[in-house]
Amino acid sequence: MIIITGGAGFIGSCLQAALRARGEETVVVDWLGTGDKWRNVARHAPDRLLAPEALDDFLATRPYVTAIFHLGAISETTARDGDLVWRTNIDLSTRLWDWCARNGARFIYASSAATYGGADRPEQFSDDPAGLEALRPLNLYGWSKHVFDRQVAARLERGSVAPPQWAGLKFFNVYGPNEYHKGKMISVVKVKYDEVRQGLPARLFRSDVAGLADGAQARDFIWVGDVVNVMLWLLDTPGVSGLFNCGTGVARTYLDLARAVCNAAGRPCQVDFVDMPDALRGQYQSYTCADMTRLRTAGYTRPFTSLEDGVRRYVQDYLAAADPYL
Repeated sequence: MIIITGGAGFIGSCLQAALRARGEETVVVDWLGTGDKWRNVARHAPDRLLAPEALDDFLATRPYVTAIFHLGAISETTARDGDLVWRTNIDLSTRLWDWCARNGARFIYASSAATYGGADRPEQFSDDPAGLEALRPLNLYGWSKHVFDRQVAARLERGSVAPPQWAGLKFFNVYGPNEYHKGKMISVVKVKYDEVRQGLPARLFRSDVAGLADGAQARDFIWVGDVVNVMLWLLDTPGVSGLFNCGTGVARTYLDLARAVCNAAGRPCQVDFVDMPDALRGQYQSYTCADMTRLRTAGYTRPFTSLEDGVRRYVQDYLAAADPYL
């Protein structure tokens, strides 16, 4: 049995689809709510769906679990309720780590590139645990992920009992199908597609960094299928543990992304620049680029999808389709 917290969400439901295709028994821990989130798992329903508040009681029955993929979190970069974020992103992660350590289950959890804060040079995006103390996240969400990464490192340094395999994945800017419930946290690819589909220009934020041109802000955009491949590789490689970046290792500008979306949609590329909202000023990462050295050294060899190929696949196979779900 494999448990996926957040398994009806964006990345979680894509992982759920891959695990079901393998014939794995799965338990998804999530709320479906009253909207269309259920469609994320409509084609690949789990064996069991648990509300998050029922998870502790379920684990108390000591089910035979081979692995927990802990992807559930409050992931809004604009989150403000510090107590709720701590309980959800740190306390729950700690309880699941402890349970896996006691019961011999493997534990793979979502960290985030938001832990890198205002880093703006490639060498600042190293996932070497020795550099954790120097990181300064810009928002509550990134800070919460950083706190748990540091707690894991401290436990290992003390020699505390750990799961037989563990991995923290610092997800960079993930895009792809099944993200439609995410509201304001939906990927820029989907937002730009909706704009150009309506015949509007793609709107991008003006730069708030001196010397950086509008549209030259750059991120490491990663196709969700590549993220799933990394997680499956970890599942198939139980001897690998560690904290790893999960990006492509290539930073692409928002102008690159806008062009890719327009080309995939068969529309002329028109771009308008708008002022950055006040809520994002001082918290906006103008550059991210994953250093993928440690994951490659650990043995992961698959190539990553280019921005153009990933956007084309997302737009043409999903967003432009009658049914956009995986």
